[in-house]
Amino acid sequence: MLEVPNTLEEAVNQAKQAAKLALKAGVSPLQIELVIPEIALQAQSLALEFVSLFEGDESGLKVLFPDTGAAALARRDWGETAFKVSDLGSRFTSIEMKISDDDQAFLVVCPSSVEVGIVEKLCNLAGDRPVVLLIPQLEDVSIVGIGYAARQLRERFLNTLQSVYYFRPLEGVVVLRSYPSQWQVYLETENGYQFIAEASEKPAGEPLELLIANTLKGDEEKSNNATAKKSGLFTSMQRFLRALSQ
Repeated sequence: MLEVPNTLEEAVNQAKQAAKLALKAGVSPLQIELVIPEIALQAQSLALEFVSLFEGDESGLKVLFPDTGAAALARRDWGETAFKVSDLGSRFTSIEMKISDDDQAFLVVCPSSVEVGIVEKLCNLAGDRPVVLLIPQLEDVSIVGIGYAARQLRERFLNTLQSVYYFRPLEGVVVLRSYPSQWQVYLETENGYQFIAEASEKPAGEPLELLIANTLKGDEEKSNNATAKKSGLFTSMQRFLRALSQ
């Protein structure tokens, strides 16, 4: 079983190890998903944490932000770096113009559902070069206002992405995946985390609810214990987010 992180700092370190293993195995494009409220507000700080994935070869790394403003802010805050910092382009500057032959790897920071098409182009342009999507927000394709056929194409692309790390703390439950392990579900109890299930696909929505309900069926005490540690987990997450922003 995996060790469930108690703080966001532990989750970040766990994510780095999973991503390193995946990159070594040639997995690309890959996603690092920390599904925590307001995590996108710390995208810049987290990006700097994950640059270390390419330690020793940072000169070939290009860090890409969704827009020119975010990229400019990062360049200002980070100062001179061994890696390059850019953006995903605009209607006046295509993604093709943002990629050069010197680029050896790409770290895409917090792309949204609006950028799904651009990210797909980037992955195609990258070829054999690794592409890492950090805390992507790509799945809400239905709210973009595009047609059904276009949504199907975007969803097809999303299915090509592999989540090498996924951490989602819910109310009394944690969904976790750390490459090369499968998806795992844990309940929070007074005695720590109780492993309840493992799956080859991400457990979410009604299947996840049924899984939890079946586990807790006929055991009210266990159900009460499952929510006992929620506040402590989220408090520690918020503490680390504040530390990143300082």
